[in-house]
Amino acid sequence: MFGTLGLPELLIILAIVILIFGVNKLPRLGKGLGEGIRNFKDSVKSGGDEPDDTDSTKKTDPVEPK
Repeated sequence: MFGTLGLPELLIILAIVILIFGVNKLPRLGKGLGEGIRNFKDSVKSGGDEPDDTDSTKKTDPVEPK
């Protein structure tokens, strides 16, 4: 029932995606998806040994009042 996807099925899926997101948002969605995949691959290659700079749980030195 859910075998292979042929060209007609892929065209229908593409048309539905264009209707939902619009033509203007598709490049941004593709770029965001590509960056996410690239970041995931980089983190898998590094093994997660490096600390993440965007960690929101980092403690910073408190600012002393003047």
